[in-house]
Amino acid sequence: MSDRLQMIERLVGVSSSKINYYTELKKTIEEMKKKNTQLEIINEVMRSFNIDMSMDDMLKNILEKLQQIFPLKRLSLAIFKSGQLILTNVYPRDYAHVDVGNPIQKAGSLYWEVADSGNSYVYLVDQDNRKKYNEISAFEKLELRQVLVFPLFGKGRILGVLSLGSTWKKEYDGEDLSFLQQLSDQLAVCIENVRLYNEVLNSKKEWEQTFLGVADPIMLVDLNGHILRCNGSAYSFFQLSGKNVSYITLDDLLYGQQVESDSPFQETRNTKEMAYREITLDDQTICEVHTYPIMNEKEEMYGVIAYIKDVTEKRHFEARMMQSGKLAALGEMAAGVAHELNNPLTAILGNTQLLMRKMNENEPSHVLLADIFKCSKRCQDIIRNLLTFSRQDEYLFQTCSINEAVEQVLSLIGYQIRQSHIELEVSLDPDVSLIDGSIQQLEQIIINLLLNAKDALDDVNRTSKKIFLQTAASKEEVTLSVIDNGTGIDSGGLKEIFHPFYTTKEAVKGTGLGLSVSLGIAEAHGGTIDVKSELGKGSEFILRLPVKKDSV
Repeated sequence: MSDRLQMIERLVGVSSSKINYYTELKKTIEEMKKKNTQLEIINEVMRSFNIDMSMDDMLKNILEKLQQIFPLKRLSLAIFKSGQLILTNVYPRDYAHVDVGNPIQKAGSLYWEVADSGNSYVYLVDQDNRKKYNEISAFEKLELRQVLVFPLFGKGRILGVLSLGSTWKKEYDGEDLSFLQQLSDQLAVCIENVRLYNEVLNSKKEWEQTFLGVADPIMLVDLNGHILRCNGSAYSFFQLSGKNVSYITLDDLLYGQQVESDSPFQETRNTKEMAYREITLDDQTICEVHTYPIMNEKEEMYGVIAYIKDVTEKRHFEARMMQSGKLAALGEMAAGVAHELNNPLTAILGNTQLLMRKMNENEPSHVLLADIFKCSKRCQDIIRNLLTFSRQDEYLFQTCSINEAVEQVLSLIGYQIRQSHIELEVSLDPDVSLIDGSIQQLEQIIINLLLNAKDALDDVNRTSKKIFLQTAASKEEVTLSVIDNGTGIDSGGLKEIFHPFYTTKEAVKGTGLGLSVSLGIAEAHGGTIDVKSELGKGSEFILRLPVKKDSV
């Protein structure tokens, strides 16, 4: 071996170890140059990729840089748009295998396989017989012998694919493929940034003139109902901040989990005409929803505009006004009847007292007269309460007791409830705190709750019918509960019962305004009404009111 090394030294004039050293040094220098060129390419991509430069110019810059280290002849981009893989750019332009702007068919496509799998692919056109792809015949016509295809990853999803074509074969090692994938990733980032910029720019131009002055939610949806755009009011109204609205449909927002085949969106999509619905959302918000078709220049519908207006307060106000009108008429009638009855009743009471004074208490007639006097006094109390209830204009807040309101209501309708063979049990907390409110309005709530309980018991065939009314107090609030063992309310009805005009009663029994008005009164007092119910077992309505501050 030593003789052989000496012979090499005599022939070349350099020792073998020095030859290896210079060979390795040259190789290292070439690798360093290659690395530097790769870094320059990445840097060039980042610097040159801007919204003012066309995609073709960008691909031209990239290809010219890549040709310094790789034998490439062609670059192409295919980007996903609306679920289709579209060939968007090719450089040079005459190296396109599909017309730019056209979709690439999925079946048997090399590009689609890379996009679906997320894995890069190096394909030898005239040697790789593992699988034949649709693009191979086009590659052969373009005289490409080797094609490298890389997925474009952007924000956790695949945006498309980058294809690099060469007219002759080259062995790519792991570092080469890693660099090209890194280049693809950087390209994807730039494409995504430009896409986002253009979306923001287009959105600004589309909506700034129309939406800035609109305080109500407005949405643009596609023909599948998915939200494409919406204004700030829609984000706040439906609490969409931080959510990707493109995965949400208009009907999801309006109807929740319920499937609604007759929604205004569906009607507009089917008829290409404006549609209108009044919809109550899950949180009891009442909305007017108008939908309008959007047409292109060919009179083809490509989307729907939805305009949504919150009319909850308006409907509640209308309900209160309607109920107030009815109550005012009822009050006038009650006042008139009370005054007409009061005169003969006064005579009955006075004459009864005179007769009782002339008789001995042990006489049978005295007992009868005492009974007449007692019943007359009860009628007088009822008339007094009717007059109090009829004073609709005296809704001034003052210190009052919920127990007093209950007692006055029971004097009005307690007898009526017991005559319906309903056991009425009352438990009033003697230490209940005082509240600030209108006792007449509170009486109206109690009457509505008791009459609803009575109606629920009228509809059941049960031997033991009960209504339990109780008051209680805590440090912060006063509660009044009305519990019955009547028909109960199903889960669907629980969402609707406070909605104006919603009723399950016959037309002669109810208008659907009682609970809506009662809730409005409770909220005007700073309180609310809660409900618990089970179908077939009964219901519990709980009126909650804040205690008077200085009585805490």
